[in-house]
Amino acid sequence: MKETHTTRDIARELARKYSTMTHAELDILESVLVPHKYAKNQLILKEGEICRDILYIDNGLLRQFYYKKDMAVTEHLGVDGTIVMCIESLFQEEPTHLQVEAVEPSICYALPKRRLEEVALHNVNIQILYRKILEESLILSQVHADLVRFETAQDKYRRLCKLMPKVVQRAPLNYIASYLQMTPETLSRVRAATLLD
Repeated sequence: MKETHTTRDIARELARKYSTMTHAELDILESVLVPHKYAKNQLILKEGEICRDILYIDNGLLRQFYYKKDMAVTEHLGVDGTIVMCIESLFQEEPTHLQVEAVEPSICYALPKRRLEEVALHNVNIQILYRKILEESLILSQVHADLVRFETAQDKYRRLCKLMPKVVQRAPLNYIASYLQMTPETLSRVRAATLLD
């Protein structure tokens, strides 16, 4: 069983990753965090709901997906120590087309956007943390878009292994295939060929 973290541990982890903070700022960041536990296959955000939180995954695996012609398409896979949010819905406060589910039992900490923005007004380091989280999310979206646009099936898989090794080890094959925009059969062939290299 993974070690359990306190809200303080998570505040420290976020500060270490995204910004430097004083003890007072850590106190404020800790007060913003809301812990959540999700069961395997639990839907966290449904299509048509408004995304109001940035989720930090303490441990677990989350999937963002949408339906296209009755097929579930995986948009993003997030594991321990990463952030998940539906950025368009979060900022436009409009219903999302994306859904978020827990692929494994997961412990997450929500950063409610409204509360985060309130405290960021008076705390430069929390503003920096907020900005860096958003930058990281936008970069990840761009990396994924480039991955599916420009790379061969083999290169897509190799790059994913480098970028997200935990996802490759833990996510079901059909979710990885969908994320890389290939069929599970193609992914199986690519994986087999990669193992032979």
